Amino acid sequence: MYTSPRKMRETMPQTPIFSTMLGSSCSGQVQPDMGDRCVDPVYQDGNLVSGSLEALIERLVPTMDYYPDAKLKSFAAKIIQLLKEWTETFPYDFQDEKSMKELKEIAHRITQCDEENGTVKKIISQMTQNLLMALSARSQYQEIREKFRQPVTDKGTILKTKPQSTQKDILSVCCDPLILAQQLTYIELERVSNIYPEDLMQIVSHMDSLDNHKCRGDVTKTYNLEAYDNWFNCLSMLVATEICRVVKKKQRTRMVEFFIDVARECFNIGNFNSMMAIISGMNLSPVARLKKTWSKVKTAKFDVLEHHMDPSSNFCNYRTALQGAAQRSQTANSNREKIVIPVFNLFIKDIYFLHKIHTNRLPNGQINFKKFWEISRQIHDFLTWKQVECPFEKDKKIQSYLLTAPIYSEEALFIASFESEGPENHMEKDSWKTLRTTLLNRA
Repeated sequence: MYTSPRKMRETMPQTPIFSTMLGSSCSGQVQPDMGDRCVDPVYQDGNLVSGSLEALIERLVPTMDYYPDAKLKSFAAKIIQLLKEWTETFPYDFQDEKSMKELKEIAHRITQCDEENGTVKKIISQMTQNLLMALSARSQYQEIREKFRQPVTDKGTILKTKPQSTQKDILSVCCDPLILAQQLTYIELERVSNIYPEDLMQIVSHMDSLDNHKCRGDVTKTYNLEAYDNWFNCLSMLVATEICRVVKKKQRTRMVEFFIDVARECFNIGNFNSMMAIISGMNLSPVARLKKTWSKVKTAKFDVLEHHMDPSSNFCNYRTALQGAAQRSQTANSNREKIVIPVFNLFIKDIYFLHKIHTNRLPNGQINFKKFWEISRQIHDFLTWKQVECPFEKDKKIQSYLLTAPIYSEEALFIASFESEGPENHMEKDSWKTLRTTLLNRA
């Protein structure tokens, strides 16, 4: 599992609001004082590689050189485009009153230049409305975001005191691996849709502020990332729970083989995150120790899945499969073929290490644009994948079970595992005795 970004309380300085760039009226010319600090940006094969911060800012600020006889009216369209992309991509930048006030001041100055037909005013009004709606929607999502399911610890539930026929399991809800894989993909895409560029940039911004001990308050909270990571963990624990709580070995073997088939279908769909979660659940110690069960399982398909998720060489096999799915997505004619859901904790780690390993500035002090282009490319790919409309119809019954079925804690999983197949050595016997005593004595 990746380390939650919340533990990396680092943040990037806020992007300066540029109200001072606009002067006090529509006719104000913009000529920032750059002094002698500007150094021409460096390009390689037509791509920006590096440059001083001042030089990069200069390229964004209209001047007499860029706009002969420049007045605000002549470049208002470009400012509107910038504001529109900014508010759509990073709405949280305008969450506090100061930023929103400055945005409104800029908008007011721009609209004064187009009082004749009111076109700009309409665009600005729609942009502001969309921004407020985005902030409201994300605020509501934070409030109703999935609460962490509390693992089951009740002794009557964990200990095999009830007949197996009275226990509802995943197979009683869905016995078709393909359908379950499709419903998992539906859930994945639904959760991915709530992750935005600014959420992913928190990984970078948290790190940037660590040395400065700065915090941006609510903006630094990574609810969406944590909720998605929690889904991965819950799915892993659900798989382990479903296997460990089955009493009869034959049925337990069937459950293991069922999840292997589900993971394989997830792989075929391009849903690597659910696939990895299922494999992780089956590799948890309480499941892995069930030797009698595994001896009856046809493991050839499982071996193939583990090969794809082999961590060797920085998950080289998985990355090859992901690249193949991405290429398929680019040329696909249907949403079914466009689906690409990467292993999210690996995706987060990639961004983390890209930022950690490469410096923001080169030895000559220029901004290392090559680094930020690479981070941007990865985030762009993710945003492209998350926009795919799910081609599968929602099955409320199956999804309700996946999202609400009881899951065991690690302690409870071991107890259920020992109940299924007794301890085989002194270490396991001691652990089983301790766990059982603790559980039975728990109030």
